[in-house]
Amino acid sequence: MNISNWIEKHADFTPEKPAIRFVKDSNAVSAGISAAIQVWSYSQFENRIRRIRFGLQQNFKVKAGDRVAFLGYNNPDMLALLFACAGLGAVLVPLNWRLAAAEHAYILQDSAATLLVCEADFRENAERARTQNPACKLIAYDFSAEGWSGFDDLLTDSTACEKNLEISQEAPILIIYTSGTTGRPKGAVLTQNALFWNALNSIHLHDLTSEDHVLSVLPLFHVGPLNIQTVPAFYVGSTITLTAKFDAAQTLDLIETERPSLILLVPVTMQAILQHPNWKQTNCSSLRTVTTGSSVVPIDLLEGFHQRNIPVGQVYGSTETCPIAAYLCAEDAISKIGSTGKAALHCELRVVDENGRNVTVGESGELQVRGPNVMSQYWNNPAETEKVFVNDWYSTGDVGYFDEDGFLFINDRKRDIIISGSENIYPAEIEAVLREHEAIFDVAVVGKTDPEWGEVPVAYVVIIPESELSESDILLYLSKSIARFKQPKAVFFLDALPRNTMGKVLKYELREIAEANKSSN
Repeated sequence: MNISNWIEKHADFTPEKPAIRFVKDSNAVSAGISAAIQVWSYSQFENRIRRIRFGLQQNFKVKAGDRVAFLGYNNPDMLALLFACAGLGAVLVPLNWRLAAAEHAYILQDSAATLLVCEADFRENAERARTQNPACKLIAYDFSAEGWSGFDDLLTDSTACEKNLEISQEAPILIIYTSGTTGRPKGAVLTQNALFWNALNSIHLHDLTSEDHVLSVLPLFHVGPLNIQTVPAFYVGSTITLTAKFDAAQTLDLIETERPSLILLVPVTMQAILQHPNWKQTNCSSLRTVTTGSSVVPIDLLEGFHQRNIPVGQVYGSTETCPIAAYLCAEDAISKIGSTGKAALHCELRVVDENGRNVTVGESGELQVRGPNVMSQYWNNPAETEKVFVNDWYSTGDVGYFDEDGFLFINDRKRDIIISGSENIYPAEIEAVLREHEAIFDVAVVGKTDPEWGEVPVAYVVIIPESELSESDILLYLSKSIARFKQPKAVFFLDALPRNTMGKVLKYELREIAEANKSSN
Protein backbone atom coordinates (compact mmCIF):
# COMPACT_ATOMS: atom_id res chain seq x y z
CA MET A 1 0.00 0.00 0.00
CA ASN A 2 1.10 3.57 -0.69
CA ILE A 3 -0.68 6.91 -0.72
CA SER A 4 -1.65 6.61 -4.41
CA ASN A 5 -4.09 3.92 -3.23
CA TRP A 6 -6.15 6.68 -1.61
CA ILE A 7 -7.10 8.01 -5.03
CA GLU A 8 -7.64 4.54 -6.50
CA LYS A 9 -10.05 3.60 -3.72
CA HIS A 10 -12.11 6.78 -4.05
CA ALA A 11 -12.15 6.34 -7.84
CA ASP A 12 -13.62 2.91 -7.19
CA PHE A 13 -16.19 3.93 -4.56
CA THR A 14 -17.18 7.40 -5.87
CA PRO A 15 -15.83 7.68 -9.43
CA GLU A 16 -17.94 10.69 -10.45
CA LYS A 17 -17.34 12.77 -7.34
CA PRO A 18 -15.25 15.92 -8.03
CA ALA A 19 -11.72 15.52 -6.69
CA ILE A 20 -10.23 18.79 -7.97
CA ARG A 21 -11.83 21.96 -9.23
CA PHE A 22 -9.07 24.12 -10.71
CA VAL A 23 -9.72 27.82 -11.26
CA LYS A 24 -8.20 28.63 -14.65
CA ASP A 25 -9.51 32.18 -15.06
CA SER A 26 -10.25 34.32 -12.00
CA ASN A 27 -11.92 37.05 -14.05
CA ALA A 28 -14.32 34.57 -15.59
CA VAL A 29 -15.18 33.15 -12.18
CA SER A 30 -16.08 36.63 -10.98
CA ALA A 31 -18.36 36.97 -14.00
CA GLY A 32 -20.04 33.66 -13.18
CA ILE A 33 -18.70 31.69 -16.15
CA SER A 34 -18.54 28.03 -15.08
CA ALA A 35 -16.12 27.14 -17.90
CA ALA A 36 -13.43 28.97 -15.94
CA ILE A 37 -13.18 25.97 -13.62
CA GLN A 38 -11.58 22.73 -14.77
CA VAL A 39 -13.11 19.75 -12.95
CA TRP A 40 -11.51 16.34 -12.45
CA SER A 41 -13.60 13.58 -10.90
CA TYR A 42 -11.84 11.00 -8.74
CA SER A 43 -11.97 8.63 -11.73
CA GLN A 44 -10.36 11.24 -14.00
CA PHE A 45 -7.79 12.13 -11.35
CA GLU A 46 -6.84 8.48 -10.91
CA ASN A 47 -6.53 8.04 -14.68
CA ARG A 48 -4.30 11.10 -14.92
CA ILE A 49 -2.07 9.74 -12.16
CA ARG A 50 -1.75 6.36 -13.90
CA ARG A 51 -0.84 7.99 -17.21
CA ILE A 52 1.83 10.18 -15.62
CA ARG A 53 3.19 7.25 -13.62
CA PHE A 54 3.52 5.18 -16.77
CA GLY A 55 5.15 8.09 -18.65
CA LEU A 56 7.69 8.56 -15.86
CA GLN A 57 8.41 4.85 -15.82
CA GLN A 58 8.50 4.06 -19.55
CA ASN A 59 9.59 7.28 -21.25
CA PHE A 60 11.90 8.77 -18.62
CA LYS A 61 13.05 5.60 -16.81
CA VAL A 62 12.16 6.96 -13.37
CA LYS A 63 12.52 4.30 -10.71
CA ALA A 64 12.12 3.99 -6.95
CA GLY A 65 14.18 6.58 -5.10
CA ASP A 66 14.63 8.93 -8.08
CA ARG A 67 13.86 12.60 -7.50
CA VAL A 68 11.41 14.49 -9.72
CA ALA A 69 11.22 18.28 -9.33
CA PHE A 70 8.31 20.61 -10.10
CA LEU A 71 8.63 24.36 -10.70
CA GLY A 72 5.36 26.16 -11.23
CA TYR A 73 2.25 27.66 -9.71
CA ASN A 74 -0.43 25.54 -8.07
CA ASN A 75 -1.66 23.06 -10.63
CA PRO A 76 -3.70 19.81 -10.57
CA ASP A 77 -0.88 18.06 -12.41
CA MET A 78 1.54 18.90 -9.59
CA LEU A 79 -0.77 16.91 -7.30
CA ALA A 80 -1.08 14.14 -9.90
CA LEU A 81 2.72 14.08 -10.09
CA LEU A 82 2.91 13.63 -6.30
CA PHE A 83 0.67 10.55 -6.36
CA ALA A 84 2.33 9.22 -9.52
CA CYS A 85 5.69 9.36 -7.76
CA ALA A 86 4.14 7.59 -4.78
CA GLY A 87 3.08 4.71 -7.00
CA LEU A 88 6.63 4.32 -8.29
CA GLY A 89 8.43 4.91 -5.02
CA ALA A 90 9.94 8.07 -6.54
CA VAL A 91 10.32 11.38 -4.66
CA LEU A 92 8.76 14.74 -5.54
CA VAL A 93 10.83 17.88 -4.97
CA PRO A 94 8.52 20.96 -5.16
CA LEU A 95 10.51 24.12 -5.92
CA ASN A 96 9.62 27.51 -4.49
CA TRP A 97 8.99 29.60 -7.60
CA ARG A 98 9.92 32.75 -5.68
CA LEU A 99 13.56 31.67 -5.42
CA ALA A 100 16.37 32.94 -7.65
CA ALA A 101 17.89 30.78 -10.39
CA ALA A 102 21.03 30.19 -8.33
CA GLU A 103 18.89 28.82 -5.50
CA HIS A 104 16.98 26.55 -7.87
CA ALA A 105 20.29 25.32 -9.25
CA TYR A 106 21.55 24.45 -5.78
CA ILE A 107 18.40 22.49 -4.89
CA LEU A 108 18.41 20.57 -8.17
CA GLN A 109 22.07 19.76 -7.70
CA ASP A 110 21.74 18.82 -4.03
CA SER A 111 18.71 16.58 -4.63
CA ALA A 112 20.25 15.15 -7.82
CA ALA A 113 16.86 15.46 -9.51
CA THR A 114 16.58 13.40 -12.68
CA LEU A 115 13.63 15.40 -14.05
CA LEU A 116 12.30 18.94 -13.76
CA VAL A 117 8.72 19.71 -14.81
CA CYS A 118 8.49 23.46 -15.36
CA GLU A 119 5.86 26.04 -16.28
CA ALA A 120 6.56 28.72 -18.87
CA ASP A 121 6.95 31.60 -16.41
CA PHE A 122 10.01 29.91 -14.92
CA ARG A 123 11.69 28.64 -18.09
CA GLU A 124 14.60 31.08 -17.80
CA ASN A 125 15.35 30.05 -14.23
CA ALA A 126 15.19 26.39 -15.17
CA GLU A 127 17.55 26.79 -18.11
CA ARG A 128 20.05 28.72 -16.02
CA ALA A 129 19.84 26.08 -13.29
CA ARG A 130 20.26 23.33 -15.89
CA THR A 131 23.76 24.57 -16.79
CA GLN A 132 24.93 23.36 -13.37
CA ASN A 133 22.84 20.18 -13.55
CA PRO A 134 23.19 18.85 -17.12
CA ALA A 135 21.96 15.37 -16.15
CA CYS A 136 18.53 16.75 -15.16
CA LYS A 137 16.01 16.34 -18.01
CA LEU A 138 13.64 19.24 -18.63
CA ILE A 139 9.90 18.81 -19.25
CA ALA A 140 7.97 21.85 -20.49
CA TYR A 141 4.55 21.86 -18.88
CA ASP A 142 2.75 24.54 -20.90
CA PHE A 143 5.16 25.54 -23.69
CA SER A 144 7.48 24.01 -26.26
CA ALA A 145 11.17 24.73 -26.71
CA GLU A 146 14.27 23.16 -28.15
CA GLY A 147 16.01 20.90 -25.67
CA TRP A 148 12.82 20.32 -23.69
CA SER A 149 10.49 17.34 -23.67
CA GLY A 150 6.76 18.07 -23.64
CA PHE A 151 4.37 17.22 -20.83
CA ASP A 152 2.44 15.10 -23.32
CA ASP A 153 5.37 12.69 -23.16
CA LEU A 154 4.23 11.89 -19.63
CA LEU A 155 0.60 11.33 -20.60
CA THR A 156 1.17 7.88 -22.07
CA ASP A 157 -1.40 5.11 -22.50
CA SER A 158 -1.62 3.64 -19.01
CA THR A 159 -3.08 0.22 -19.75
CA ALA A 160 0.25 -1.54 -19.25
CA CYS A 161 1.40 0.52 -16.29
CA GLU A 162 2.59 -1.46 -13.32
CA LYS A 163 3.03 0.00 -9.85
CA ASN A 164 6.00 -0.81 -7.67
CA LEU A 165 4.31 -3.17 -5.23
CA GLU A 166 7.41 -3.38 -3.04
CA ILE A 167 7.21 0.22 -1.84
CA SER A 168 7.64 0.53 1.90
CA GLN A 169 5.53 2.97 3.88
CA GLU A 170 8.85 4.38 5.05
CA ALA A 171 9.87 5.19 1.47
CA PRO A 172 10.46 8.93 0.95
CA ILE A 173 7.83 10.75 -1.10
CA LEU A 174 8.73 14.44 -0.58
CA ILE A 175 11.91 16.46 -0.19
CA ILE A 176 10.94 19.99 0.74
CA TYR A 177 13.76 22.46 1.05
CA THR A 178 13.86 24.93 3.89
CA SER A 179 16.49 27.59 4.45
CA GLY A 180 18.93 26.85 7.23
CA THR A 181 21.01 28.69 9.77
CA THR A 182 24.16 27.47 8.00
CA GLY A 183 23.24 29.55 4.97
CA ARG A 184 22.30 26.68 2.64
CA PRO A 185 18.81 25.22 2.14
CA LYS A 186 18.23 21.80 3.69
CA GLY A 187 15.93 19.17 2.23
CA ALA A 188 13.51 17.72 4.78
CA VAL A 189 12.72 14.14 3.76
CA LEU A 190 9.09 13.16 4.40
CA THR A 191 8.03 9.54 3.98
CA GLN A 192 4.73 8.19 2.74
CA ASN A 193 4.07 7.11 6.31
CA ALA A 194 4.62 10.70 7.49
CA LEU A 195 1.96 11.96 5.06
CA PHE A 196 -0.44 9.24 6.23
CA TRP A 197 -0.09 10.08 9.94
CA ASN A 198 -0.16 13.81 9.17
CA ALA A 199 -3.47 13.24 7.34
CA LEU A 200 -4.87 11.54 10.45
CA ASN A 201 -3.82 14.56 12.51
CA SER A 202 -5.59 16.84 10.01
CA ILE A 203 -8.76 14.75 10.20
CA HIS A 204 -8.84 15.16 13.96
CA LEU A 205 -8.08 18.89 13.77
CA HIS A 206 -10.77 19.68 11.20
CA ASP A 207 -13.30 16.87 11.76
CA LEU A 208 -12.50 16.33 8.09
CA THR A 209 -14.90 14.13 6.10
CA SER A 210 -15.76 13.35 2.49
CA GLU A 211 -18.51 15.99 2.73
CA ASP A 212 -15.97 18.80 3.15
CA HIS A 213 -14.96 21.15 0.36
CA VAL A 214 -11.47 22.63 0.77
CA LEU A 215 -10.48 25.90 -0.88
CA SER A 216 -6.70 25.75 -1.45
CA VAL A 217 -5.21 29.14 -2.37
CA LEU A 218 -1.68 29.13 -0.89
CA PRO A 219 1.46 27.89 -2.72
CA LEU A 220 1.79 24.11 -2.59
CA PHE A 221 5.59 24.20 -2.62
CA HIS A 222 5.22 24.94 1.11
CA VAL A 223 4.49 21.99 3.35
CA GLY A 224 1.62 23.78 5.10
CA PRO A 225 -0.61 24.48 2.08
CA LEU A 226 0.21 21.03 0.70
CA ASN A 227 -0.27 18.95 3.84
CA ILE A 228 -2.48 20.77 6.36
CA GLN A 229 -5.66 20.41 4.29
CA THR A 230 -5.01 19.60 0.62
CA VAL A 231 -3.39 16.15 0.72
CA PRO A 232 -5.44 15.02 3.77
CA ALA A 233 -8.62 15.94 1.88
CA PHE A 234 -7.77 13.30 -0.71
CA TYR A 235 -7.41 10.71 2.05
CA VAL A 236 -11.06 11.14 3.09
CA GLY A 237 -12.39 11.78 -0.44
CA SER A 238 -13.20 15.48 -0.16
CA THR A 239 -13.31 17.97 -3.01
CA ILE A 240 -10.52 20.52 -3.48
CA THR A 241 -10.97 23.86 -5.24
CA LEU A 242 -7.47 24.97 -6.25
CA THR A 243 -6.20 28.35 -7.45
CA ALA A 244 -2.90 28.99 -9.18
CA LYS A 245 -1.96 31.78 -6.76
CA PHE A 246 -3.50 33.69 -3.88
CA ASP A 247 -5.58 36.72 -4.73
CA ALA A 248 -7.79 38.29 -2.07
CA ALA A 249 -10.60 39.32 -4.43
CA GLN A 250 -10.63 35.93 -6.12
CA THR A 251 -10.63 34.13 -2.77
CA LEU A 252 -13.64 36.09 -1.57
CA ASP A 253 -15.45 35.42 -4.88
CA LEU A 254 -14.79 31.70 -4.53
CA ILE A 255 -15.94 31.60 -0.90
CA GLU A 256 -19.26 33.08 -2.01
CA THR A 257 -19.75 31.12 -5.24
CA GLU A 258 -18.11 27.75 -4.51
CA ARG A 259 -19.21 27.53 -0.85
CA PRO A 260 -16.14 25.82 0.66
CA SER A 261 -16.24 24.55 4.23
CA LEU A 262 -12.50 24.86 4.98
CA ILE A 263 -9.66 27.17 4.00
CA LEU A 264 -6.05 27.61 5.11
CA LEU A 265 -4.66 31.14 5.38
CA VAL A 266 -1.47 32.63 6.81
CA PRO A 267 -1.31 35.99 8.61
CA VAL A 268 -0.42 38.06 5.54
CA THR A 269 -3.31 36.59 3.51
CA MET A 270 -5.70 36.93 6.44
CA GLN A 271 -4.81 40.61 6.57
CA ALA A 272 -5.32 40.99 2.81
CA ILE A 273 -8.81 39.50 3.05
CA LEU A 274 -9.81 41.54 6.10
CA GLN A 275 -8.68 44.75 4.40
CA HIS A 276 -10.40 43.99 1.08
CA PRO A 277 -13.44 46.20 0.37
CA ASN A 278 -15.59 43.12 -0.40
CA TRP A 279 -14.89 41.39 2.92
CA LYS A 280 -17.91 42.63 4.85
CA GLN A 281 -20.48 41.86 2.15
CA THR A 282 -19.09 38.46 1.13
CA ASN A 283 -21.27 35.54 2.20
CA CYS A 284 -18.90 33.37 4.26
CA SER A 285 -21.56 31.23 5.92
CA SER A 286 -20.28 28.02 4.32
CA LEU A 287 -16.95 28.19 6.20
CA ARG A 288 -16.87 25.91 9.24
CA THR A 289 -13.47 27.24 10.18
CA VAL A 290 -10.38 29.05 8.93
CA THR A 291 -7.07 27.41 9.79
CA THR A 292 -3.89 29.41 10.12
CA GLY A 293 -0.32 29.04 11.30
CA SER A 294 3.19 29.82 10.09
CA SER A 295 4.08 32.24 12.89
CA VAL A 296 2.73 33.93 16.01
CA VAL A 297 -0.61 35.17 14.67
CA PRO A 298 -1.64 38.73 15.67
CA ILE A 299 -4.76 38.73 17.84
CA ASP A 300 -6.45 41.43 15.76
CA LEU A 301 -6.41 39.14 12.70
CA LEU A 302 -8.04 36.33 14.65
CA GLU A 303 -10.68 38.68 16.04
CA GLY A 304 -11.43 40.00 12.55
CA PHE A 305 -12.76 36.57 11.57
CA HIS A 306 -14.33 35.84 14.96
CA GLN A 307 -16.42 39.00 14.59
CA ARG A 308 -18.12 37.29 11.64
CA ASN A 309 -18.60 34.06 13.61
CA ILE A 310 -15.83 32.26 11.73
CA PRO A 311 -13.61 30.41 14.21
CA VAL A 312 -9.90 30.39 13.44
CA GLY A 313 -8.01 27.23 14.34
CA GLN A 314 -4.23 27.24 14.43
CA VAL A 315 -1.50 24.77 13.50
CA TYR A 316 1.96 24.67 15.01
CA GLY A 317 4.68 22.85 13.13
CA SER A 318 7.38 23.13 10.52
CA THR A 319 8.55 21.61 7.27
CA GLU A 320 10.30 18.97 9.35
CA THR A 321 7.04 17.89 11.05
CA CYS A 322 5.01 17.55 7.82
CA PRO A 323 3.84 20.06 9.40
CA ILE A 324 1.05 19.25 11.90
CA ALA A 325 2.58 18.91 15.37
CA ALA A 326 0.02 20.80 17.47
CA TYR A 327 -3.26 22.53 16.80
CA LEU A 328 -6.07 24.63 18.21
CA CYS A 329 -9.45 23.20 17.24
CA ALA A 330 -12.38 25.40 16.26
CA GLU A 331 -14.24 24.86 19.54
CA ASP A 332 -11.32 26.37 21.48
CA ALA A 333 -10.56 29.16 19.00
CA ILE A 334 -12.22 31.92 21.02
CA SER A 335 -11.68 30.74 24.59
CA LYS A 336 -7.95 30.10 23.96
CA ILE A 337 -7.26 32.85 21.44
CA GLY A 338 -3.53 33.31 20.96
CA SER A 339 -2.73 29.67 21.72
CA THR A 340 -1.64 27.20 19.07
CA GLY A 341 -3.49 24.41 20.85
CA LYS A 342 -2.46 20.99 22.08
CA ALA A 343 -0.19 18.26 20.76
CA ALA A 344 -1.65 16.64 17.63
CA LEU A 345 -3.49 13.34 18.07
CA HIS A 346 -0.54 11.32 16.77
CA CYS A 347 2.26 13.53 18.14
CA GLU A 348 4.04 14.12 21.40
CA LEU A 349 5.25 17.58 22.35
CA ARG A 350 7.43 18.63 25.24
CA VAL A 351 9.06 21.83 26.48
CA VAL A 352 12.60 21.50 27.84
CA ASP A 353 15.23 23.71 29.42
CA GLU A 354 18.82 24.09 28.22
CA ASN A 355 19.73 20.81 29.92
CA GLY A 356 16.96 18.88 28.20
CA ARG A 357 14.76 18.59 31.30
CA ASN A 358 11.00 19.13 31.11
CA VAL A 359 9.96 22.54 32.43
CA THR A 360 6.98 23.27 34.68
CA VAL A 361 3.60 24.66 33.62
CA GLY A 362 3.91 28.27 32.51
CA GLU A 363 7.68 28.08 32.15
CA SER A 364 9.18 28.71 28.72
CA GLY A 365 11.62 26.40 27.01
CA GLU A 366 12.48 24.83 23.67
CA LEU A 367 9.74 22.82 21.96
CA GLN A 368 10.52 19.26 20.89
CA VAL A 369 8.29 17.00 18.78
CA ARG A 370 8.08 13.24 18.43
CA GLY A 371 5.75 11.32 16.11
CA PRO A 372 5.49 9.27 12.90
CA ASN A 373 4.90 12.47 10.88
CA VAL A 374 8.36 13.90 11.68
CA MET A 375 10.92 13.90 8.85
CA SER A 376 13.34 10.99 8.58
CA GLN A 377 16.38 13.15 7.83
CA TYR A 378 17.76 16.16 6.03
CA TRP A 379 18.60 14.93 2.56
CA ASN A 380 22.27 14.11 2.10
CA ASN A 381 23.09 16.01 5.30
CA PRO A 382 23.74 13.70 8.28
CA ALA A 383 25.54 16.41 10.25
CA GLU A 384 22.53 18.77 10.25
CA THR A 385 20.19 15.84 10.89
CA GLU A 386 22.15 14.88 13.98
CA LYS A 387 21.99 18.46 15.29
CA VAL A 388 18.20 18.58 15.42
CA PHE A 389 17.43 15.17 16.92
CA VAL A 390 17.77 14.36 20.61
CA ASN A 391 17.25 10.60 20.63
CA ASP A 392 14.01 10.47 18.62
CA TRP A 393 12.81 13.97 19.58
CA TYR A 394 13.00 16.69 16.93
CA SER A 395 14.26 19.98 18.41
CA THR A 396 12.26 22.74 16.76
CA GLY A 397 14.34 25.70 17.90
CA ASP A 398 11.12 27.47 18.93
CA VAL A 399 10.39 28.64 22.46
CA GLY A 400 7.01 28.34 24.15
CA TYR A 401 5.13 27.13 27.21
CA PHE A 402 2.05 25.16 28.26
CA ASP A 403 -0.63 26.80 30.36
CA GLU A 404 -2.46 25.08 33.22
CA ASP A 405 -4.97 23.56 30.76
CA GLY A 406 -2.27 22.05 28.56
CA PHE A 407 -2.55 24.60 25.75
CA LEU A 408 0.62 25.63 23.96
CA PHE A 409 1.69 29.25 23.51
CA ILE A 410 4.60 30.28 21.28
CA ASN A 411 6.49 33.28 22.59
CA ASP A 412 9.86 33.32 20.85
CA ARG A 413 12.06 31.68 18.26
CA LYS A 414 15.31 30.25 19.48
CA ARG A 415 16.75 30.07 16.02
CA ASP A 416 17.60 33.24 14.19
CA ILE A 417 14.67 33.24 11.77
CA ILE A 418 12.62 36.00 10.16
CA ILE A 419 9.06 35.14 9.09
CA SER A 420 7.94 37.54 6.39
CA GLY A 421 4.49 37.03 4.88
CA SER A 422 4.64 33.30 5.84
CA GLU A 423 8.05 32.87 4.16
CA ASN A 424 10.94 31.73 6.36
CA ILE A 425 14.04 33.89 5.92
CA TYR A 426 17.27 32.88 7.62
CA PRO A 427 19.71 35.77 8.14
CA ALA A 428 22.68 33.40 7.85
CA GLU A 429 21.78 32.73 4.22
CA ILE A 430 21.82 36.45 3.34
CA GLU A 431 24.93 37.06 5.45
CA ALA A 432 26.79 34.26 3.65
CA VAL A 433 26.15 35.91 0.27
CA LEU A 434 27.15 39.38 1.50
CA ARG A 435 30.40 38.09 3.02
CA GLU A 436 31.48 37.00 -0.45
CA HIS A 437 31.54 40.66 -1.58
CA GLU A 438 35.12 41.89 -1.65
CA ALA A 439 34.24 45.30 -0.20
CA ILE A 440 32.29 44.00 2.82
CA PHE A 441 34.28 43.39 5.98
CA ASP A 442 31.48 42.36 8.34
CA VAL A 443 27.71 41.92 8.17
CA ALA A 444 24.64 41.05 10.24
CA VAL A 445 21.00 40.70 9.17
CA VAL A 446 18.05 41.05 11.55
CA GLY A 447 14.27 41.31 11.33
CA LYS A 448 12.29 44.52 11.64
CA THR A 449 8.55 44.61 12.25
CA ASP A 450 6.50 45.58 9.21
CA PRO A 451 2.76 46.38 9.10
CA GLU A 452 2.20 44.44 5.86
CA TRP A 453 4.57 41.47 6.05
CA GLY A 454 4.93 40.97 9.81
CA GLU A 455 8.71 41.19 9.57
CA VAL A 456 11.24 42.19 6.91
CA PRO A 457 15.01 41.76 6.87
CA VAL A 458 17.43 44.68 7.23
CA ALA A 459 21.20 44.46 6.90
CA TYR A 460 24.02 46.08 8.87
CA VAL A 461 27.36 46.13 7.07
CA VAL A 462 30.90 47.20 7.77
CA ILE A 463 32.80 47.99 4.59
CA ILE A 464 36.54 48.19 4.03
CA PRO A 465 37.93 51.74 4.48
CA GLU A 466 38.72 52.46 0.83
CA SER A 467 35.32 51.32 -0.44
CA GLU A 468 32.51 53.59 -1.64
CA LEU A 469 29.91 50.82 -1.62
CA SER A 470 26.35 52.17 -1.44
CA GLU A 471 23.04 50.69 -0.34
CA SER A 472 21.90 50.36 -3.97
CA ASP A 473 25.15 48.57 -4.85
CA ILE A 474 24.53 46.01 -2.11
CA LEU A 475 20.88 45.44 -3.05
CA LEU A 476 21.83 44.99 -6.71
CA TYR A 477 24.51 42.49 -5.70
CA LEU A 478 22.01 40.49 -3.63
CA SER A 479 19.38 40.54 -6.38
CA LYS A 480 21.61 38.31 -8.49
CA SER A 481 21.89 35.59 -5.86
CA ILE A 482 18.81 35.40 -3.64
CA ALA A 483 15.05 35.63 -4.04
CA ARG A 484 13.44 39.04 -3.93
CA PHE A 485 11.44 38.33 -0.76
CA LYS A 486 14.69 37.61 1.12
CA GLN A 487 16.39 40.84 0.10
CA PRO A 488 16.85 43.41 2.90
CA LYS A 489 14.48 46.36 2.84
CA ALA A 490 17.24 48.64 4.13
CA VAL A 491 21.02 48.62 4.53
CA PHE A 492 22.70 50.43 7.42
CA PHE A 493 26.44 51.13 7.49
CA LEU A 494 28.38 50.85 10.76
CA ASP A 495 32.01 51.33 11.72
CA ALA A 496 31.78 48.05 13.67
CA LEU A 497 29.09 45.57 14.69
CA PRO A 498 28.23 45.49 18.40
CA ARG A 499 29.66 42.32 19.98
CA ASN A 500 29.89 40.81 23.46
CA THR A 501 33.09 39.71 25.19
CA MET A 502 32.87 36.34 23.41
CA GLY A 503 32.74 38.05 20.03
CA LYS A 504 29.05 37.24 19.36
CA VAL A 505 27.12 39.91 17.47
CA LEU A 506 24.54 41.56 19.73
CA LYS A 507 21.64 41.34 17.32
CA TYR A 508 19.17 42.62 19.87
CA GLU A 509 20.94 45.99 19.71
CA LEU A 510 20.68 45.99 15.95
CA ARG A 511 16.96 45.16 16.18
CA GLU A 512 16.47 48.11 18.52
CA ILE A 513 18.16 50.39 15.99
CA ALA A 514 15.97 48.98 13.22
CA GLU A 515 12.77 49.43 15.22
CA ALA A 516 13.69 53.01 16.06
CA ASN A 517 14.46 53.56 12.37
CA LYS A 518 17.91 54.82 13.29
CA SER A 519 20.82 54.64 10.93
CA SER A 520 24.53 54.95 11.37
CA ASN A 521 25.17 55.71 7.72
